[in-house]
Amino acid sequence: MDTLKQLFFERSQAHAKEVKELIKEHGNKKVDEVVIDQVYGGMRDIISMLWEPSLLDAEEGIRFRGFSIPELREKLPKAPNGNEPLPEGLFWLMLVGEIPTAEQVKWLSENWVRRSNVPEHVFKAIEALPVDSHPMTQFSIAIMAMQNTSVFAQRYNTGMNKSEYWDATYEDTMNLVARLPRIAAYIYRRVYYNGDHILPDISLDWSANYANMLGYKDNHGFYEYMRLFLTIHADHEGGNASAHTTHLVGSTLSDPYLAFSAAMNALAGPLHGLANQEVIRWIQKMVDTLGTTKPTREQIAEYVKSTLASGRVIPGYGHAVLRKPDPRFMAQRQFAEDNVQDSDLVKIVWKIFDVVPPILSSLGKVKNPWPNVDSHSGALLEHYGMKEHGYYTVLFGVSRSLGVLAALCWSRALGLPLERPKSVTTEWLKEYLKEQA
Repeated sequence: MDTLKQLFFERSQAHAKEVKELIKEHGNKKVDEVVIDQVYGGMRDIISMLWEPSLLDAEEGIRFRGFSIPELREKLPKAPNGNEPLPEGLFWLMLVGEIPTAEQVKWLSENWVRRSNVPEHVFKAIEALPVDSHPMTQFSIAIMAMQNTSVFAQRYNTGMNKSEYWDATYEDTMNLVARLPRIAAYIYRRVYYNGDHILPDISLDWSANYANMLGYKDNHGFYEYMRLFLTIHADHEGGNASAHTTHLVGSTLSDPYLAFSAAMNALAGPLHGLANQEVIRWIQKMVDTLGTTKPTREQIAEYVKSTLASGRVIPGYGHAVLRKPDPRFMAQRQFAEDNVQDSDLVKIVWKIFDVVPPILSSLGKVKNPWPNVDSHSGALLEHYGMKEHGYYTVLFGVSRSLGVLAALCWSRALGLPLERPKSVTTEWLKEYLKEQA
């Protein structure tokens, strides 16, 4: 048993015992109340699922095992001559709850390299699709095409004991995460570079190798941004659509390939992972309308007001939970301040940050007028030359694998049951209200 698996086994078994005792002693105690607004409003804020790797706080933002994003940027191991955290370190933290050492992260990077070989039939499945298929469609299908290699599915079919579910899920998770950069880069080069593919460089860390296969060879700035991007997009507790989808599908004992592919179909929605490309398109339309790449704050304010007056939203602003600026936005802003001094697009993002919150607050209807993670990432990707907006969500998906698959390992280790919430009809609610009256 490898080092990380052994550590996860020890932690999860101890935690599972603690959970059983907690349920036995306190299982009938209430932790939340549901109102009709939430029944009709997408189950917003209803506390109803367990998600171990991260927790979202309305005031402080996302915390990974208790650590904020600024703390992760400080404490997680970094690449040689690098300033940004290695996502491998975050995966370790989410899985076992402790900051890894540099040696442990090096071991994990090398382990993923050994597991990263993608079966040839997966590339054939991608090539069978029209080249103009959306990159997220190709990504999801490629993940599904790997399902025949699932350790969990193979062992379940031979009568695996429930106590071993976590073990097989761990193996699938490690294999899947290891292969994703190769698949994602293959899709990028197929769609946008006429199939001129770049082979992996196994001397590089997980993020840098991905960036290299995309075509950014020896680009230290982009390597660093990818390390930050793939870290801060990795998880956002369990209630968001892609995370919840992984949990829901996984609760049926579908293997990690099936569960994660389903999650990517959720991520592909405009109200979820497509948001960052919506932001950059809105900014570019503003630039075209105003006729300048250096608009004033006053010009931006007028354009924002006209957008709102037409019944549209300002993409990248507002969040279902957060009530302060998204720490993921602030981390990218700090990165840009340190590394990107000459981008008109980035400067527009900063001006929008000054302009939009007061306007949205003045409407009196917006609970959170602040930017979320999507409002900055597109500008930085454009700065480094990645102008293919349709691909941005694939980057998001590669990152999101870290959190949702770590959580799936925990679901299996704790023996969480099939998810089956109770639904009601409007007629049932009307009768209920009559009875209450």
